[in-house]
Amino acid sequence: MKNRGWKGVHNNAGSGAIYGLGLAGALVYFIQHASTFWEGALGILKAIVWPAILIYKPLEFLQI
Repeated sequence: MKNRGWKGVHNNAGSGAIYGLGLAGALVYFIQHASTFWEGALGILKAIVWPAILIYKPLEFLQI
């Protein structure tokens, strides 16, 4: 079977940049507001999963 003009991988990296900026902003926010080491550690975890929380809360409110 012939390779019919495979052009390469198409990459849509725009959403990765948005997530990266959101992650950096969330890290700064949560670490600034932490008063203990463990609150800072929890803030790092929260910063990683903030998009999931952002979607979960409205769906919970709408009870979908």
